Amino acid sequence: MRSEILALARARGVMIATAESCTAGMVAAALTDLAGSSDMFERGFVTYSNAAKVEMLGVKPATLQAHGAVSEEVAAQMAQGALRTSAAQLAVSLTGIAGPGGSEHKPEGRVCFGLAGPEGCTTQTVEFGALGRDAVRLAARDHALEMLLTALRVLPQS
Repeated sequence: MRSEILALARARGVMIATAESCTAGMVAAALTDLAGSSDMFERGFVTYSNAAKVEMLGVKPATLQAHGAVSEEVAAQMAQGALRTSAAQLAVSLTGIAGPGGSEHKPEGRVCFGLAGPEGCTTQTVEFGALGRDAVRLAARDHALEMLLTALRVLPQS
């Protein structure tokens, strides 16, 4: 999947940025593990704290207060902020509860994703379940990579 992301991004002249919270750079690492990844990877933001989300990506404090860090609203602002503060044309973001823990309203394994690009921004929430911290983080990384691949497949070649 990663090599297909690289090939499609190259063919479409697209640079990618990541904005990660619960995965702390795992998506960026997966993309840059590939030789030649500098052709498609522009930068990654690890914004684990709310302050980092606000300072680095421009997430609005009011959004954090109203919806919490683990929300589609914050994921959207993270992805949009990654695009705005980079030279990328496509950005993926993720924020979630890897565990252990969670609450009745935001259970362990919930991850919110954002994808910002030329067509705007979309969001989604995935309930991976209480798989354990490592498994949730890996599943979230793989889902973010799949989102990038899906988006790249529909973009026209440059």
